[in-house]
Amino acid sequence: MSNRAKVAVGGVAVGVILLWLLPFWMAVLVIVGVPAGAYLLLDPSQRKRLRRVSRKELGR
Repeated sequence: MSNRAKVAVGGVAVGVILLWLLPFWMAVLVIVGVPAGAYLLLDPSQRKRLRRVSRKELGR
């Protein structure tokens, strides 16, 4: 199993646990807010590199 698959499985597991423990709207806020906050904390050069890598992988 690749590292990306492990991260995806872990993310789904955390999402299911949050949906079970928290009210729906709060769980959705955490699931969407954490990645968005992490993206906003990146430097502009890191964001640019991340977008470039994502576009390359989409073209595969």
